[in-house]
Amino acid sequence: MFLMIVSQQFVEEESLMCHQCQRNDKGDVVRCTNCKTKRYCMPCIGNWYPNMKPDEFTLCPVCRGNCNCKACLRSTDLIKEMKKRKNTNNHIPVDFSLYLLKGVLPYIKQLDKEQTAEKEFEAKRQGLSPLELKIEKADFQPKERVYCDNCKTSIFDYHRSCETCSFDLCLSCCHELRNGKLLGGPDPIGFGFVNRGIGYLHGEPKPEVRGKSNGSQVQTQESQAIPEPRGWSRDGWHAESDGSIPCPKVTEKCCGRFLELRSVFGPNFISELVHKADELAEAYKLDNSVEIPDSWCSCSTLRNTVDKNTRKAASREDSSDNFLYCPSALDLQQHDDVKHFQWHWSKGEPVIVSNVLDCSSGLSWEPLVMWRACRQITNTKHGIHLDVKALDCLDWCEGDINIHQFFTGYSKGRKDWLNWPQILKLKDWPPSNLFEERLPRHCAEFISSLPYKDYTDPLIGALNLAVKLPKESIKPDMGPKTYIAYGFPEELGRGDSVTKLHCDMSDAVNVLTHIAEVELDSDTREAIETYKAKHLKQDQRELYGVHEGETTDDMHNDSCSAINASDKQNGSKVVENESGLCDMKVDEQFHQASGNESAAVNMDGLCRGSELKEAEKAQEQEKSTSDASDGALWDIFRREDIPKLQEYLKNHFGEFRHVYCSPLTQIIHPIHDQTMYLTEYHKRKLKEEYGIEPWTFVQRLGEAVFIPAGCPHQVRNLKSCIKVALDFVSPENLGECFRLTEEFRTLPINHRSSEDKLEVKKITVHTMKNVVKNLEEARSGKREVQDVSKYNRKRMKSKKMIW
Repeated sequence: MFLMIVSQQFVEEESLMCHQCQRNDKGDVVRCTNCKTKRYCMPCIGNWYPNMKPDEFTLCPVCRGNCNCKACLRSTDLIKEMKKRKNTNNHIPVDFSLYLLKGVLPYIKQLDKEQTAEKEFEAKRQGLSPLELKIEKADFQPKERVYCDNCKTSIFDYHRSCETCSFDLCLSCCHELRNGKLLGGPDPIGFGFVNRGIGYLHGEPKPEVRGKSNGSQVQTQESQAIPEPRGWSRDGWHAESDGSIPCPKVTEKCCGRFLELRSVFGPNFISELVHKADELAEAYKLDNSVEIPDSWCSCSTLRNTVDKNTRKAASREDSSDNFLYCPSALDLQQHDDVKHFQWHWSKGEPVIVSNVLDCSSGLSWEPLVMWRACRQITNTKHGIHLDVKALDCLDWCEGDINIHQFFTGYSKGRKDWLNWPQILKLKDWPPSNLFEERLPRHCAEFISSLPYKDYTDPLIGALNLAVKLPKESIKPDMGPKTYIAYGFPEELGRGDSVTKLHCDMSDAVNVLTHIAEVELDSDTREAIETYKAKHLKQDQRELYGVHEGETTDDMHNDSCSAINASDKQNGSKVVENESGLCDMKVDEQFHQASGNESAAVNMDGLCRGSELKEAEKAQEQEKSTSDASDGALWDIFRREDIPKLQEYLKNHFGEFRHVYCSPLTQIIHPIHDQTMYLTEYHKRKLKEEYGIEPWTFVQRLGEAVFIPAGCPHQVRNLKSCIKVALDFVSPENLGECFRLTEEFRTLPINHRSSEDKLEVKKITVHTMKNVVKNLEEARSGKREVQDVSKYNRKRMKSKKMIW
């Protein structure tokens, strides 16, 4: 006993062992007066906790829950506690179940209608009534993910299958085959980008390229550009006169066999589920109206006016959605106004929540702290993860880099061989499926900080449909995932740190967790001025048809002709072939003067003059109003503007560069290809030509951006940024997930977006199954009927216990 007392006294009063570095030879330490067992040396305080003063360490980082020593960073205790909470808190309020029932019921009915039609067709073909038809259950394992062998759509229940070779076909493909036009799963389209050498990246004339574009001179960074063969052909594949569909695989075993109707859940499962849902909707007198009442939104009467909880993001005329809802996470902690969020969310509007990081324990998101958690660990089960893939935003090619070197460039900047700022994006680090394993504390920190947890909690979110999948099912990869990239406030026009225009398959929330501003030296600034001029001349020559020796007026006339001619595209015409691919054909009639005003053209093809002065004035104004916490510039388009946006991109795609800085010569889908970023010039022209504009705003440090499914968006980093994102599926945007699933299945099978990674139809079925079970148990008295306020109090108490 005496020895234990002496030992405890030594630890509390005399030991100099620093908890952070585990050394006792670095001089003075600050002792925690709370736990009385942890100490931190002065060098570690300065290096690893620059935002804390030494006297604050009397309540040490361990007690605060934000210690970033290696042992604490790799601790899995909080994640395990969160998962334990999942198993003990699976009762959601009846109000939420009814909200899900109302949102999901139309889509489960849609699935039932499709399956009933196929069932009736098969019964008629066999000369039976639907009740007499026997549908065998497919032999699939719960942890098996099954896709249509033609269009890659997830198979969730009814489908057709070959008994011999297990060829599976979804109902959409069956319907299209019978109608004589198979839209899903087009054959691969080969395309590539010519590598003209590093000189070409900064404006050198393109060298002669011998041979055809698909020859040895073409290199590509897109793996889908070199597709694997199907192993079977769609040529001549069609339904028979009675609607039966033969297996397209020509082998000795299954040649001539027809695809048989099969079910995953059972022949009547979906229909019975719909029947139960309808009964519950009637029993609870569920309102059939889709509109959410305006009373849910306290700022609806202040639309298009400045308010502390709104932010102006657009200047559309005769529009009530120019301002976005921007609450503070600190206010939401006091009053989680989910109905207000739902009012805006149901209208397809983004939502920005500020001060998100202030609601967490304060764990550091400094790059070197994250690197510290992931770097080599000896004598443990963890592996070595030092080399990573990084994407160079200049040529859009990826290469290997040491992670410490990458993070050094993140904070101090990097240059290429000509002193041009080298902008790198870290590609999939850590891999999203390993985020929890590699960064367990950061993963727990991120999840705990998210607002509107009924939607965003990846474990127990009551209104997150993605969590309704059964435990034994393979889950889609919803994150969290990191996006780490360098950034630069000025729009360079080439090599910018951008996420190109794209459309996510589900809802997402994106939190800016760290920023770093890099100071450029005089050599880099001089290089920017020099090579922007070279880029300009190269773009004039290749994108706008302006040749050496032409006068300024000629340059203006030709470039403005290129910009304004809706039926001409950079010396080319847009031709849409049968597969939907847009090609470019040389137009000899292109170079014709159109206009008499005198002007020059900038690197985007923008006519200099009054427009340029206005742009420069706007940039200066933006700089004067910029905030030290500014991190990334977002552009999010409304869903209703997608047709006009696509038309603009089809008319102008040749004005964009992609891999190896090569001009785009073809597109498959103007948004899903993810090959274009709209500069300020293009956004201005888009509004001039089609009258549409995106919501444009700056994401600041600690802000969470909620992006509704189906809204095309793009991002440009104004500084080096670390963002962490999580996908989720909300009932309000379920229809958009269905729409996108249908769009993606019509892309060529080698397209980056063709695979149904979300499996939204499977999610829909399991969500309704869960809702029906909860409501039936609530009606029968088997389950406690909780209201939303009681549920939220219980959840907040659980969160406090964890931290």
